[in-house]
Amino acid sequence: MKELSGIIKTAIIAVALLAGAYAFTPNTNVRYEYKQISAVESIIPGGLGRSRLLTTNDGGTMIEKELKNFYSMVGINFGNISNNDQVIVERVNEYIDDGWELVHITSGVQSPTDGGKSGIFITRYIFRRAK
Repeated sequence: MKELSGIIKTAIIAVALLAGAYAFTPNTNVRYEYKQISAVESIIPGGLGRSRLLTTNDGGTMIEKELKNFYSMVGINFGNISNNDQVIVERVNEYIDDGWELVHITSGVQSPTDGGKSGIFITRYIFRRAK
């Protein structure tokens, strides 16, 4: 009788462990759709560059939002950088409000061999949401 009781207890524990492990297994059937925002910020003295926030909508049309250049006639312009931060955060918040999750940010700099006097700074924001 003691052996039967031990076997039953072991079986109950095994079933509980399996049920617990199954409950925390991620759902691998979830499919996502993705969206990307690209912030291209000019690093050209005198404010001569073009800076934009680029998004492609569901129809494949590119949407451009003007950003300010990092530099003005007198050098780096922190007000312009602050303006760009606000524009980018507003767009990120719009997507989050629409159910998108920000999952990855990557950035890079392209600078020609002119001693760093020009170039671009690009940041890509990748979002996803379950289909």
